[in-house]
Amino acid sequence: MSMTTSDHDLRHMERALSLAERGIGLCSPNPIVGCVILDSAGNLAGEGWHEYDLRDHAEVAALKSAGENARNGTAYVTLEPCNHTGRTGPCTQALIQSGIKRVVIATLDPNTQVSGGGLQTLQAAGIETSLGLCQSEARRLNEAFARWSQTMRPFVLTKIAMSLDGRIAPPASQRAAREVSWITGEWSREAVQRLRWRSDAVLTGIDTVLCDDPLLTDRSGQRRRRPLLRVVLDSALRLPLDSKLVATAQNDVLVFTTSGDQSRINPLQSRGVRVEVLPPESNRVPLGKVLDILGSENILALLTETGSRLNSALLAEELIDRLQCFIAPQIMGSAAVPAFSGLDHLLRFENIETEHCGNDLSLTTLLRDPWH
Repeated sequence: MSMTTSDHDLRHMERALSLAERGIGLCSPNPIVGCVILDSAGNLAGEGWHEYDLRDHAEVAALKSAGENARNGTAYVTLEPCNHTGRTGPCTQALIQSGIKRVVIATLDPNTQVSGGGLQTLQAAGIETSLGLCQSEARRLNEAFARWSQTMRPFVLTKIAMSLDGRIAPPASQRAAREVSWITGEWSREAVQRLRWRSDAVLTGIDTVLCDDPLLTDRSGQRRRRPLLRVVLDSALRLPLDSKLVATAQNDVLVFTTSGDQSRINPLQSRGVRVEVLPPESNRVPLGKVLDILGSENILALLTETGSRLNSALLAEELIDRLQCFIAPQIMGSAAVPAFSGLDHLLRFENIETEHCGNDLSLTTLLRDPWH
């Protein structure tokens, strides 16, 4: 296997990554993949990316675009070509049959049962391969696929909008019921919509619903293959029938509860809300079981927008993969609602990514690397 790459290779792999991003919102539960094909003279011959409903994987789409010009050419692909038959045939065989001479791969498949198999098949066919170019960028694109393919649980991204002093809402005495109190600015709120677009589901707790009456819909305006699943943890089934979530439910609202009270369940179900009753764990909905069920339903990327108790519980049980905080330049005071409650030990984060969102600051950190 050749490890030699050039600026020429880098440019085309960056293009493949750009193509891969076109599949965001459209390819789950498959990975986000892009591919660029050059002909034998190094000229662009074909491009492709994956969209689930179009079936063709990125490599096959690019090869179809290239046609005979792929022979003796080079393929740049952001994820190791698959070596198994699923809804489509293996991409390794399509590359071999095309007469491709060289394949540059950003990263191996994260599924440990198949990782390296596609690479080995290409090498056994006499194709020159190179691995690792733009690996970190390619892995960032498919964090959710990596977590799900290894654990059958979704990748959990926890979003928190807070003040400088770590508060997420005014005191209850200073706000009306179901009244949204915006802490961050418009740019941050638009960024949150993009996070929802990238997610298969968004999860909140009943406390947040009772306080804010959120819609939790994807209002990014971007294309998506399936509706954003809206998930509520509600142990005692307090979800109001006149809430925005229930009023807009079209089989895209899922409530996890520990209550078997049919007098509460039936009205929700008649309004298009799905209710899952789970055995309690420490007198609350078991978070691990929730992730197991969501993973079994092909939810790869889960965004959480929760209050103090759930933020703390997710952290305490080490269920958060990535944490993103939008911090507004204001101080709300000690009477306001804290972002976390009940944590009894220090948590220190490293490798923080920072970004300005208007007057707000976004801080993002990876707590659990799904590729390891």
